[in-house]
Amino acid sequence: MDSKGKRIGILLVLSAVMLVMAALAVVNFNRLMGDTPQEEQDKDAQTYAGRTIEADGRVRGADLSAFLRDEDFFDESTPGGDSLLQATYDEIDENGELVRTLTLLVSSVERDIRVKVVDDKGAVVSGQAFTVEVADTGVYMDEDKDGIIHISGIKPGQYQVSLSALEGFQVPEEPANVRVKSIVSYTAIDDIEYFVHSESEVDILKEDAERGTGVVDEEDEDDTQYTALLDTDERDNAVALGIDVSKWNGEIDWDIVKAEGVEFAIIRCGYRGSSSGWLVEDPYFYKNIEGARKAGVKVGIYFFTQAVSLVEAVEEASMVIALLGDFEPEYPIFIDVEGAAGGNGRADGLDAATRTAVVNAFCQTIQNAGMEAGVYSSRNWYYNNLELDDTYHHRVWLAEYRQTPLYTGRYDMWQYTSNGSVAGIEGRVDLNVSYLGY
Repeated sequence: MDSKGKRIGILLVLSAVMLVMAALAVVNFNRLMGDTPQEEQDKDAQTYAGRTIEADGRVRGADLSAFLRDEDFFDESTPGGDSLLQATYDEIDENGELVRTLTLLVSSVERDIRVKVVDDKGAVVSGQAFTVEVADTGVYMDEDKDGIIHISGIKPGQYQVSLSALEGFQVPEEPANVRVKSIVSYTAIDDIEYFVHSESEVDILKEDAERGTGVVDEEDEDDTQYTALLDTDERDNAVALGIDVSKWNGEIDWDIVKAEGVEFAIIRCGYRGSSSGWLVEDPYFYKNIEGARKAGVKVGIYFFTQAVSLVEAVEEASMVIALLGDFEPEYPIFIDVEGAAGGNGRADGLDAATRTAVVNAFCQTIQNAGMEAGVYSSRNWYYNNLELDDTYHHRVWLAEYRQTPLYTGRYDMWQYTSNGSVAGIEGRVDLNVSYLGY
C-alpha cells in the first residue's frame, strides 16, 4: 500500500472513532437533561403497587399539587377557629375551647394613659368588659366594651399597666410600661387609627350637623352674594376658583366639575362628634379625593372640630395625617371652627383663649408633619371667638356671604356663598376664591 492509501485509511478510522464518541455524548446529554427516549426510561423504571417509579424515585404522572384540591387535607375542626392558622397563635383550654391571646398597647399624650387591648393580629378586641390596673393609681374598666380605656388626670411619670384575668383569654404575664407626659407635644399620635370611628357606629343626627348651618349668621351675609363661579375673564391670574365638599354633597361628577372651571376643592376628611366627642371619618372622603385627583382638581382638606382641649386638637390633626397617608394635598389643611347646629356642640361654649389654643395646637401638629395649615371661620367668629393676634401665622379661610367682605383682617381664601350651583354636583355647594397663588 502506498503512502497515499495509508493516509486515507487513517482518516477513515479517525472519522469512525469520532462518530462513536459523538453518539455517546448525545446519549449521556439526553439522560442528563431528562430527554432520554421513552424506551430507555422504561428500562430503568420499576413498578410498585401499580405505580411506575422512575430511577430518580419520582412517581410517573404524579400531580404534586393534588393535596391543594383535597378538601379533607386541612383539618378545619379546630375549636373556635377557621383553620390551623388560628391554633398557631391561640391556645386550647382543658375543655377544648379556644383561648385568645391578648396584648396591651399603652401610650400617653398629656397627663393621660391610653390603653388598647388587641389580639394576636393587632385588632382591637371589643365586646368584653376588660379591666386594667395602673400601679399605685387604681383600677379602670372598659365600660363601653370597645377595647379602649382612656384614663385622664394622671400625674407625669413612669407607670406599669396590667390587664386583669378574664375567662377565655390569655392575658400578658408582664405589665406594660408607659411614660406619662406633662406637656402635650405637637406631633402626630401613632396609634390614632384605633380611636377613629365610622359613621355606622354613631348617631349621625346628634354628631354631625349639615355643613354651613352653624358658621355664618345674618350679620355675615346679605342678598348681594354671588351664587355661581366668578367670571374667570375678569379675575386676576393669581386667583383660583374652588369648592368645599363633604358627604352632604353626595355623589360628584368630578370631570364635569373640572370642566365648569373649578380649580381646587377643600374636602372634608372627618369630624369630631358634637355630642360624643368621637373622631368620625367622612364616608365620602376617599371617594372625593380620588375623583378630584383623577379630574385634575387640586385638593385641600378640612376637619370639623369639636375639640375642647389641646390633647383633643392634636388627636384631630393626627387623624387627618393618618387618613392622608402618603398623599400630599396641594392646598392647606384647615381646622373648621364653627358652632354645631342648634348651638349645642360640646365645644360651642369655649372662651376665645381656649378656642384659639385649640386652633394653634391643631395647626402646629399639621405643620410639624410638613404640611401647611389654616383655620376656617366666619367674620363674626374671627372677631368674637378667636384671638386673632395669636393665629396670624396660619392661613385664614374666611366665610362671609356678600359681594364684598367687610372683614378687615388678612385672609387667604374667601368662601362667598353656601348656596352656590355647579354642574356635576346636585343641590347647593359652597363656592370659594383662593388668593394663595397656587
